[in-house]
Amino acid sequence: MAVTPFTGPRTRPFRPGPRAAAVNEVRVRTRQLHGYRHAYRMAGKGPAVVLIHGIGDSSSTWAEIIPGLASRYRVVAPDLLGHGASAKPRGDYSPGAYANGLRDLLSALGIERATLVGHSLGGAVAAQFAYQFPERTERLVLVGSGGIGRQVTPLLRAATLPGAELLLAALQLPTVRWQLTQWVRLLKVLDTGLGVDAPDLLRVVDALPDATSRSAFVRTLRAVVDWRGQVGTLLDRSYLTQGMPTMLVWGGRDMVVPAIHAGLGHVSMPGSRLEIFEEAGHFPFRADPERFLDVLHDFVSGTEAARFSAEEWRRLLRTRRADGGRRKRRGGRGGTAQGAAAG
Repeated sequence: MAVTPFTGPRTRPFRPGPRAAAVNEVRVRTRQLHGYRHAYRMAGKGPAVVLIHGIGDSSSTWAEIIPGLASRYRVVAPDLLGHGASAKPRGDYSPGAYANGLRDLLSALGIERATLVGHSLGGAVAAQFAYQFPERTERLVLVGSGGIGRQVTPLLRAATLPGAELLLAALQLPTVRWQLTQWVRLLKVLDTGLGVDAPDLLRVVDALPDATSRSAFVRTLRAVVDWRGQVGTLLDRSYLTQGMPTMLVWGGRDMVVPAIHAGLGHVSMPGSRLEIFEEAGHFPFRADPERFLDVLHDFVSGTEAARFSAEEWRRLLRTRRADGGRRKRRGGRGGTAQGAAAG
């Protein structure tokens, strides 16, 4: 897969400063919004960076990332509704609903604009947020993101079928759990692609200890996946990333959302940057947190935050071009050249 080199300014490798040690234990906070408990972690000061986890996961997945980021940025990592310490109501778990909830949480915290970093389902939520609230989005980072192509691991497709909640409950039984652990060990010994992600997938299963958690997981999954694969795509609106600094980060051995999606997204999103962690799976920020911090800091510090006005966004929707589709005469009769899109 060809990777387009990043031509923006390069900075020195990012190393967490002394402040990072002070925030290595970031407590979970909660806030009531619309009658529901929203849990989140927050640390640091400076420009806001929001970390959005994937399905079945929680803000704890960013544990090795938050301290390094908090030395330079104000980091907010929410537990999406239905996940972690947040409430698990019977409600709407679609990316659009999550984007609305994220807007409300950031507003309650006094954060008007942010760089969004979304992993897996969180990538689809981040992209949806940027689409719904471009005036509040400075940059977009999609990590092993859902919503680009149809492909997804058969394990997630199977989890959308009737009876999935009973199967997830069975995985908590001691005997089944022991067998599952042995299977994970075998996959790792054989160095299979799925073996790279198996420990993290097992961690997600462990985060579903009760019927309420399992029900929320299945409802969330069915909002974005069915037995044929992912049900939505970001590609029909990918032109909207013109003028929005965008980076895709993928594990080269990702078996949950295959790395081919990274190439599709990169080609479809004008001016985007692509980073492949060749030996990582679906969780590149956990496989190599130091490199992930370097890449993320380089991207944030080396790009100018997007600032869309209502008129600019309206023009982009009408013309699919950040410059409004204006054309310039080249001299001869009928000779035209399209203005360069902002990238």
